[in-house]
Amino acid sequence: MTRTYTQVMKQIDHLKAEAERLRKQEVSGVIERIREAIDFYGLTAADLGLGRARPGPKRGAAAAGRRVVRRAARKGSKVAAKFRDADGNTWAGRGKRPVWLREALAAGRTLEEFAVK
Repeated sequence: MTRTYTQVMKQIDHLKAEAERLRKQEVSGVIERIREAIDFYGLTAADLGLGRARPGPKRGAAAAGRRVVRRAARKGSKVAAKFRDADGNTWAGRGKRPVWLREALAAGRTLEEFAVK
């Protein structure tokens, strides 16, 4: 028997609904086991890393009164472009050279031609 597109779509919808029901059932079981373990071991949100860290003794630069910039705070920071081409492509000079610059250099152009003044 050949099935139609509509029949297949109905079957997909049925399977999606069944999958979601099973997922909810499994998640509730996992949550219950986690709650039992939390009660058994007397864990707190801080123990699980969900709350603020417990205050402790200061160490390193922070103890000396110097400002500490964490790596995560620096990671997404923007840097001014040092190189630009006519198409508006830019590169800050950090990390691997972009494809557009590598191709231009391979074609005989110099890095100084792209320097932002």
